[in-house]
Amino acid sequence: MNTKKLLMLGAGLALLPVIGFAQETTEVAEEIAEAAPSFDEIGPYIMTTLLFLVGGFLVFWMAAGFTMLEAGLVRSKNVTTQLTKNIALFSIAGIMYWLVGFNLMYPGEFNGYVGGFFNITVLEAVGLGADEASLDYASVASDFFFQLMFVAATASIVSGALAERIKLWPFLAFVVVLTGFMYPISGSWQWGGGWLSEMGFSDFAGSTIVHSVGGWAALAGAIVLGPRLGKYKDGRVNPMPGSNLALATLGTFILWLGWFGFNGGSQLAAGTVGDITDVGRIFANTNMAASAGAVTALILTQILYKKVDLTMVLNGTLAGLVAITAEPLYPSLFGALWIGAVGGAIVVFAVPLLDKMKIDDVVGAIPVHLFAGIWGTIAVVFYNEGTSLMTQLTGIVAYGVFTFVVSFIVWYIFKMTIGIRVSEESELTGLDLSELGMEAYPEFSKS
Repeated sequence: MNTKKLLMLGAGLALLPVIGFAQETTEVAEEIAEAAPSFDEIGPYIMTTLLFLVGGFLVFWMAAGFTMLEAGLVRSKNVTTQLTKNIALFSIAGIMYWLVGFNLMYPGEFNGYVGGFFNITVLEAVGLGADEASLDYASVASDFFFQLMFVAATASIVSGALAERIKLWPFLAFVVVLTGFMYPISGSWQWGGGWLSEMGFSDFAGSTIVHSVGGWAALAGAIVLGPRLGKYKDGRVNPMPGSNLALATLGTFILWLGWFGFNGGSQLAAGTVGDITDVGRIFANTNMAASAGAVTALILTQILYKKVDLTMVLNGTLAGLVAITAEPLYPSLFGALWIGAVGGAIVVFAVPLLDKMKIDDVVGAIPVHLFAGIWGTIAVVFYNEGTSLMTQLTGIVAYGVFTFVVSFIVWYIFKMTIGIRVSEESELTGLDLSELGMEAYPEFSKS
């Protein structure tokens, strides 16, 4: 035997243990693969969890949109207060929804009207394995995170409407009540499987459940609080222009972006080709409605006032978004266009209507979120065959009566006890200095 053959034989003998180990490893891997859930089993869980997380952080970005919109539409002497209110309300919502709201809104088996209080949210264990998870839905953590963003948006609606004359701490106390109790209780009637859900009421992503609830709470607050000093005088409406329309426009674009998560994430499933196709359809319809709302406000203000009003265009955009939120899946693109266009028209006519009633809404939140929200909820009947007009109207009235009455009572109690309005001197000086002792633009005010 020559040297080459000896070397090959030696190498072969040396590799025998390695080959045996490799075979054992392959067998173990095959056993693990057979025992592990297939992607068909875990795929829907993974994809829906991811949809909630992506949708959630897009809706989170809407908090920045509301903040910039409000900062741009209030006068410069009240900007810092609006910034403070928005970061505070978002943080309070996060704590209250954990402490009370989430499990009050989604109580499982309950009487259909109100669940148990102070059932604190508990997340899955760290490192939960696929074989331990409920593979037919999504993680509790992702669901909680996504739903939390909606309650924070509801509170932001109230913030803008009551700007420039409300005290900081009473407002934040109201946020505790709204985010911890009011919104979750009414939300459970539909999204928690309550009595409206059983009746057949339909509100895909919250034209009523989120937006009109914020609008009703804002309306009650505006009535109890009263208008700003000098807003209505000698039978005239005195304009009080905002400090920074560039910020207001930026805020609107941020809200527009966040709305894709708001509506798209509300598909609540991403585990099949059909689910993902529907999310894409929702995105397209959402964008169309916003575009139609903006263009409608653009044209109407030119016709009515002979000049385009940017603030109306911004709110027309948002009204189109609110209107399509109740049913962004079933309409065609043309359907989304006319639904959004009606929303934009509602804002143009509702803003002066509120002024005639001497209801002072600084940013136009009530026309955008309440009036356009009602319209969007009614428009569901044109495209969702499983709904009826009477059922939709029942839901609108139920949310309106509950939210407005409870909000009015809470605001009135606060007014009679701790007081909700700053003094005339503080309002004239500006809430930034009187409430916080700082200004948003100190160098500008000095010059």
